[in-house]
Amino acid sequence: MKLHSLVCGLALALTACVGGPPKVVEQTMPLASTNLIIVGDSTVCNWPANDNLHREGWGMHIQDYFKSDLQVINLAVSGRSTKTFITEGRWAAALERVPGVVLIQFGHNDSHAPTNPEATNAATDFRDYLRQYIDETRAEGAIPVLITPMCRRTPTDNLQPYADAMKVVAAEKKVALIDLHASSAKLYAQLGPEGVKALEANVAGGGYDTTHFNAAGAKAMAKLVMDELPAAVPQLKPYLK
Repeated sequence: MKLHSLVCGLALALTACVGGPPKVVEQTMPLASTNLIIVGDSTVCNWPANDNLHREGWGMHIQDYFKSDLQVINLAVSGRSTKTFITEGRWAAALERVPGVVLIQFGHNDSHAPTNPEATNAATDFRDYLRQYIDETRAEGAIPVLITPMCRRTPTDNLQPYADAMKVVAAEKKVALIDLHASSAKLYAQLGPEGVKALEANVAGGGYDTTHFNAAGAKAMAKLVMDELPAAVPQLKPYLK
């Protein structure tokens, strides 16, 4: 934990070098529906209320920002990557929910060891899967939004290549992007190692989970997403509370 601020600060500095947000294709098109679909992993998903480690994903708190006439449907699932969310049929099922906007955050499980079935390479197939999410979202008349994975709270955050890959694909495909990796790194630096612990879920046997969040952490990540989402998709502004 002592080194996480330095690591995340470096991630933030590298992020700044990539450039500004891309010009977005869907900036003015009307919403195809008022369903906001979220796909992602355990840092995003709906955890059960009785989870013994008190974990929550940021997707659990996005509906709180919107009026009831926009429905947030959080389909994120723990342990999934860009690859396995597709190969398990979860992505096809998500598209059947008639999305108007799709928020896409992966990277944590993509970054696992290459021998793991969920792993992808940030320079190759990870980008290809992102392109598939974008193209198939647009084919449904919906608006895709890429969200970079939040910075890991460890001395060896290895998610920078995945965040950078998302930015490359966003620029290439002219799709909206929310840089949660950078904004979370900034938040962690502001809070410091001890302050960050207040956001972290528990681990079995005691201590802190440096990947997953408790309710306070999930709400903090949701706020960082929502700080950028209305500008990324202005069509959502009429539905905000």
